[in-house]
Amino acid sequence: MSWRRPGWAVTVVVLLATAGLGLVAAGLATTPPRPPRPGAADAPVPTRSALPPLHRAEPVDVRIPAIGVRARIVPVGADADGHLEVPPLDRPTLAGWYRHGVSPGETGNAVIVGHVDSAAGPAVFFDLGRLRPGDTVRITRADASVATFAVDAVGSYPKDRFPTDLVYGPSDATGLRLITCGGRFDRDSGNYVDNVVVLATRVP
Repeated sequence: MSWRRPGWAVTVVVLLATAGLGLVAAGLATTPPRPPRPGAADAPVPTRSALPPLHRAEPVDVRIPAIGVRARIVPVGADADGHLEVPPLDRPTLAGWYRHGVSPGETGNAVIVGHVDSAAGPAVFFDLGRLRPGDTVRITRADASVATFAVDAVGSYPKDRFPTDLVYGPSDATGLRLITCGGRFDRDSGNYVDNVVVLATRVP
């Protein structure tokens, strides 16, 4: 199954990592979110000092020092059915930027996609769930500028309780949403049962 783009949300850049082990993960929930299971990070996101938004520029590289990530970003879109594209499974080290949303540093929440694993082993966002509040994410843009974000919260959500509002809801801040699959791998369906969601806000 593939990731589905909410029809009403276009102000997002997400790091979506679809599950591997050679199989494509279940998609992003598009129904209104229900309360996440206990332990998920559903607390309000801290408000940081506002920074002037950046102009639009394509992201080309993502670095997450706390988990040793440095990856090239490629633009992805959505198909005619509204399913969000992801980098091909045979290129698990790539992340994908949802090009119909905002770019990192613009006002709104940015969306980038990648894989958690593949038939060959761990992929670009394998350790995404290890991030903690305060960890930084640096996005290099095509104009050579760098947008730096600090993690606000990390949560794990069942896929039928995806936090749509937190990820795709409108925002006056410059945010980033990093997403991958997580939890138990269901061999019957070939999918992970949860999504790991990282919420981050731009900092100086």
